[in-house]
Amino acid sequence: MEDASDDHYILDILDITLTPPLPRLAHQVRWQMDSRLKESVDLTRVTCNVIMKIGPVKILDRNYRLPDLLAGMGAGLSGDPKPPAGPWKQTWNLQIPQTVPVAKHRIRLHARTADRQDFFALDIALNFSRRLHSATTSNAVGSRVFYSPRQHRLRGSS
Repeated sequence: MEDASDDHYILDILDITLTPPLPRLAHQVRWQMDSRLKESVDLTRVTCNVIMKIGPVKILDRNYRLPDLLAGMGAGLSGDPKPPAGPWKQTWNLQIPQTVPVAKHRIRLHARTADRQDFFALDIALNFSRRLHSATTSNAVGSRVFYSPRQHRLRGSS
């Protein structure tokens, strides 16, 4: 998972941890996100453009409101739906649908606020090949799976 946003985006994602680190079809994955809001945002009005590809073939290109996207995966926003600027942490237990094709996926998630400001952007690579998940036996171990080029620049400039 890679942060595809830059410094003008409102949400600065510091860390994302998935448990288990390799999500499986028809199973739950816990998404823990530690981030910082540069300004207050009405999360109920954030729109997410989701593009899903298998190889070069686009299988989904759809817009969702953030609460609807989360609800479609069995989760929801917690805390203040209009949080102030500052630290913002969320934990979601997402249900991976059984109907997702067994394949390697690339998902581009680009979110914008109600007034069309860039909120965040993620590039997510997921591999739902059955052979990779047959040996997975534990859902108890999480893994930091997030890479942010911006964080590396920030660490290097301190």
